[in-house]
Amino acid sequence: MPVDLNGYWKMISNDNFEEYMKALDVNVAIRKIANLLKTDKDISVDGDHMVIKTLSTFKNYNMDFHVGKEFEEDLSGVDDRKCMTTISWEGDKLVCVQKGEKEGRGWTHWVEGDKLYLELRVCGVVCKQSFQKT
Repeated sequence: MPVDLNGYWKMISNDNFEEYMKALDVNVAIRKIANLLKTDKDISVDGDHMVIKTLSTFKNYNMDFHVGKEFEEDLSGVDDRKCMTTISWEGDKLVCVQKGEKEGRGWTHWVEGDKLYLELRVCGVVCKQSFQKT
C-alpha cells in the first residue's frame, strides 16, 4: 500500500524555484510574484483517484487524475502549455512524467514523518520543496 498523502500541507521551504521557472520560460513578472508565494497543498486520495490542489493567494492549480492513467494536462496559468501526463507509484513515491515541449519534465512527491516533499524537474533543473502537515 502506498504512503498516505491525504491532508493539508503548508510550505516550509522552496529551493531553486526561480531557476525552475526560468527553465519553463515563465515570464519575469510572474516569476517574481510566484517566488514570493508560500503555497499549500490539499491532497485527497480515494483508491487510484487523486486530487492535488496547489493553493496560494495569487493562483490555485488543481490536478484531478487516476494513478497509472495517462491524461492531457492543461497547464494554463502555470506555463501555458499542454502535456501528456502519467502519475504512478514507484514504491512509496508518487512520480509524475509530463511529455511535451520541455524535456525531463515531471515531479515526485513523498512523505517522511509529518513532512511532504516535492521535487520538481525540467530540462535538468531541480526545485525542492517541503511541506508540514497541519
